[in-house]
Amino acid sequence: MTTRVALVGGSGKLGGIIRAVIDAEPGFDVVAVLGSRSDLAEIDGADLVVDASTPGISIDVVRAAIERGINVLVGTSGWSTERIALVRPLVEAAGTGVVFIPNFSLGSVIGSALAAAAAPHFPSVEIVEAHRETKIDSPSGTAVRTAELIAAARDEVGPVESPHVDQRARGQQVASVPIHSLRRPGVVARQETILSGPGESVMIVHDTIDPALAYAPGIRVALAAARDARGVTVGLDALIDLGLGPRAAAADEAPVDEGAVPGQVARATGA
Repeated sequence: MTTRVALVGGSGKLGGIIRAVIDAEPGFDVVAVLGSRSDLAEIDGADLVVDASTPGISIDVVRAAIERGINVLVGTSGWSTERIALVRPLVEAAGTGVVFIPNFSLGSVIGSALAAAAAPHFPSVEIVEAHRETKIDSPSGTAVRTAELIAAARDEVGPVESPHVDQRARGQQVASVPIHSLRRPGVVARQETILSGPGESVMIVHDTIDPALAYAPGIRVALAAARDARGVTVGLDALIDLGLGPRAAAADEAPVDEGAVPGQVARATGA
């Protein structure tokens, strides 16, 4: 059976990548492509809404889909834990499913998971993220997600040490973690998580080099999950086994074969 997809934000960079993946994916068919000025009633008749819009209208897209009983895959940035909490009761009441993916790249998800695994062992953690100058929101959804994972991992040891955060140059705090955002030409997406303790530091770096290649495997996994999802799911790490601990998906699910993931570079360094 073919899943009919309404793609919101299909003319954007991410939307174009998602459209190409859907067009090549058996069992999915794009039946509507919406722009920023489209009437959201155009999603009527779809089995799945894929949101690759902007932070300003993403909440309206999600609400419109939930009201119609349609599942949603959200690739739009800007969804913090607090913002997701606003729609969670709506999803549960409607009996639908919403999958939020801050970053479709496997390397980025692994980088965030590694940072969370290391976070309890280092008192100081800061994030520096860089994107092209056209990215609207800051900090990035990936940086916010990483900070939230770090905070959750440090639940027993307390928040990270962040001196002088009253100064604006110290970045924006998310879950006690300072985040510094760069917006400049010549970069696609880059995130550095720097963990420091007495006498040493660890830096976990992820670079996206070719978004179309880096995101495609994650988009395929997310599409399959969003089609049948119930409730709220956050992060690609909830859909695949990273080998770093338990994941949010059911234990009896069949494993997902990610295959090769070109188009990105990740590395961890210690000094």
